[in-house]
Amino acid sequence: MGSATAFHLAERGADVLGLERYDIPHEMGSSHGVTRIIRKAQYEDPAYVPLVRRAYDLWAELEERTGRELLHVTGGIDAGPPESEVFAGSVRSCEEHDIDHEVLSADEVNDRFPGYDLPAGHRAVYQPDGGFLVPEQSIIAHVEAAQEAGAEVRARESVVDFAPLPDGGVRVTSEKATYEADRLVVAAGAWARELVPELSELAVPERQVLAWLRPRTPEQFDASNFPVFVHAADDGHYYGFPRHDVPGFKFGKFNHFGETVDPDTMNREPRREDEEMLRAYAERYFPDGAGPTMRLATCMFTNTPDDHFVLDTLPDHPQITVGAGFSGHGFKFASVVGEVLADLALDGETDHDVGLFGLDRFGRT
Repeated sequence: MGSATAFHLAERGADVLGLERYDIPHEMGSSHGVTRIIRKAQYEDPAYVPLVRRAYDLWAELEERTGRELLHVTGGIDAGPPESEVFAGSVRSCEEHDIDHEVLSADEVNDRFPGYDLPAGHRAVYQPDGGFLVPEQSIIAHVEAAQEAGAEVRARESVVDFAPLPDGGVRVTSEKATYEADRLVVAAGAWARELVPELSELAVPERQVLAWLRPRTPEQFDASNFPVFVHAADDGHYYGFPRHDVPGFKFGKFNHFGETVDPDTMNREPRREDEEMLRAYAERYFPDGAGPTMRLATCMFTNTPDDHFVLDTLPDHPQITVGAGFSGHGFKFASVVGEVLADLALDGETDHDVGLFGLDRFGRT
């Protein structure tokens, strides 16, 4: 979100300094892991659909600008019992916003995409425009575009603190220097609650684990045969991807074991129980994909109480804009979130409908 915001601000002629605590890109937060799902239907709330449509357009523009392939279209499956949030919410989203889709039975999914083995009684929404983004390359593309537009971006420089100034500006203190600016945008991921007191109880980091297993029938898990998916299983919601850059198909469980963590002290080494839980899911629903483990990785979700984003200016300090709490489903929106945060920082408002994402919904007025 920070790299996208830096680009949109610089593109509009702002004098931009971007500070990154780690490398560009890095594997310490929430924006890594080779692939990230993008889909037009949004079972979480139909209000996300106009934003994701704009995100698709902006990703295409960024690809053209940088020459990098960022978005891979595979089709997408939202599946589960007919009454599940994933299936019913996806249908609602498609119908309200006239999104191209098919409603399929479990047998129809399994026949069309043999890597799947959904149980009888489950239903699915198939979206031909679904697919995945490559997050590391997407961050690099936004940073390069920001730099070409005049932004200065510095890695390995941690922000220690910031404070509003009497003249309406802001002072930022890093471990290396002190800066003053007219506006500040905080897009600190799992560290947002440490920097912004208003987010201390609203942006809660959670440990997440991903698995890549080698399929027994690899061709069934290629991008041409295997749509990305979100699946409401008996024990929670899972998500997954075809093979890409790792010799295994990737999947994870939303909210994994529900472990709230400190991002500075989180155990970043996957544990045996992480692998066992994920493997049990693959063996049940993607048995041909449940071969040897190729890779395990940790990342973090940063969850809000309602699992919706925070995109707002601070009520007492409108010169400070925050983007936080993307709750495990935010990366696809990064291109448009950058546009929204740039709007809020420069103009105090945006033409995008972001009423769902205001701090006032939590009583922070």
